[in-house]
Amino acid sequence: MDQSARTSTVSVVMPAYNHERFVGAAVDSVLGQTYPDLELIVIDDGSSDGTADIVRAYSDPRIRYYHQHNQDAYNALNRGMSLSKGFYISIINSDDVYSPDRLKRLVELQRQTSAACIFTDVTPIDDKGNPLADDPRHPWSVWHERNREYFLNTGDLYNGFLNGNFMVTTSNLFMTKSLQESVGGFAAIRYLHDYDYIFRILLAAEDDTIYIHDEKLLSYRIHGANTLSEAAITGREQDRLLIRKYLLARCPAQTHANVDTAIDRLIALEHELLHVHAVLEGQSPDKAPQKSGVLSRTLRKLGSRFGHGGA
Repeated sequence: MDQSARTSTVSVVMPAYNHERFVGAAVDSVLGQTYPDLELIVIDDGSSDGTADIVRAYSDPRIRYYHQHNQDAYNALNRGMSLSKGFYISIINSDDVYSPDRLKRLVELQRQTSAACIFTDVTPIDDKGNPLADDPRHPWSVWHERNREYFLNTGDLYNGFLNGNFMVTTSNLFMTKSLQESVGGFAAIRYLHDYDYIFRILLAAEDDTIYIHDEKLLSYRIHGANTLSEAAITGREQDRLLIRKYLLARCPAQTHANVDTAIDRLIALEHELLHVHAVLEGQSPDKAPQKSGVLSRTLRKLGSRFGHGGA
């Protein structure tokens, strides 16, 4: 397809895996967009439930369905993006829901600003589609609002993401095809491929990335399959590695050894402080509550200090 034919089409990429309960709502939210010039590329990543039957039952010619053996979400996303024909790429996971005017709003804003990447605020919903945002005490709401407020107070996208992923999910990504081709595919990271990808986008095009903080154009579903589980450990280990990687990416090269050494020492010091607290309070060290914020506070200061340094 030549570039002139791509001037308006949005390629919506949907990785799907065992979401027969939710995939219909996700597909409907795409096909029901007030911006109709789109294609929906569904990559079924080896579902063993009724996901395939539900998607294949649609007769809309804008849907393109592909099945593959299970290879994790990042692989499904990369395959979908490689098959895209549009000028824009938008992502939606098979358990999330777009607001009806999401794509229209983002296309209009991209044309007005020439932004390369845009993401919005989100509304958390439960497995029945009920909003959870009405409860500010919900753990997810507390986590998300803390991350949002940190960015809104600093106005620095890169430093904001060092503090936490306020984009929340790959479903929130909307970008030009040219940016996606420049950044490349998602890394082979099981839990935090979205977090890694937004850092790579910012390194490539931070000045052309827009966060619409006052519009909730995506419903992010929180249910048993994506709540705290094995990701409690593995996800945090990946988080730690990514923060180190992308903090160093913004530090001048001559400071890398110093910053790397300091991070390692701060991690060790955090463990030492927890151990001392536990011993002084007569607790078992491996059951001690986390009372020290030395590491998190210092990493934020480092991020602020080097936030505008050379890549």
